[in-house]
Amino acid sequence: MRHNEPLKTSKATKQPETEPEKQTGNQSSVELREENGNIAATEANEEAASRAEVERLQGERDQLFDRLARLQAEFDNYRKREARERTEYRDYALANTVEQFLPVLDNFHLALRSQGSPEQLRSGVDLIVRQMEEIVRSLGVQAVPTVETQFDPRVHEAIEMVERDDLPDHQVIEEVRRGYTLRDRLLRPALVRVANNSKQKTA
Repeated sequence: MRHNEPLKTSKATKQPETEPEKQTGNQSSVELREENGNIAATEANEEAASRAEVERLQGERDQLFDRLARLQAEFDNYRKREARERTEYRDYALANTVEQFLPVLDNFHLALRSQGSPEQLRSGVDLIVRQMEEIVRSLGVQAVPTVETQFDPRVHEAIEMVERDDLPDHQVIEEVRRGYTLRDRLLRPALVRVANNSKQKTA
């Protein structure tokens, strides 16, 4: 071995860039773009679905409003028809009632034109009253019992308390104005005078 031979120095070799790192960076960029694209597509789909849902709800709303308008119109027509039928029925019932009283009115006119005696006039008026009472009974109207019955504030109205020791306390002794009922409904109370028996109260 030669001692004088210079030593050869080896040149430092340049480290080459690793190809996998470059590929990894490029792959990350691609994946990011793909992810952003997927997000944008998802948002677009969601927006389209939202618009479709809004349109569907608006359509249902319009249908409900249309149905409500039809129901309101039908109800208004029913209410008008029911009111018209009720009025017609009331007019028919009134006409039927008035028709029954027309003969009574005719007899009153005949009595006013009568040239008979007072007794004949009284007899004629009595017949007219009976005729009217018969018509009233046919309509379901009944007179309230009064004289010799016990005072009943539900159907009687006392205008005077009369001291009577010979009669039961609170017995009706006189009818001043007749009262009437229509089936179970009181049309007007009877005006009466009532006995007040003080002895019976203290006994």
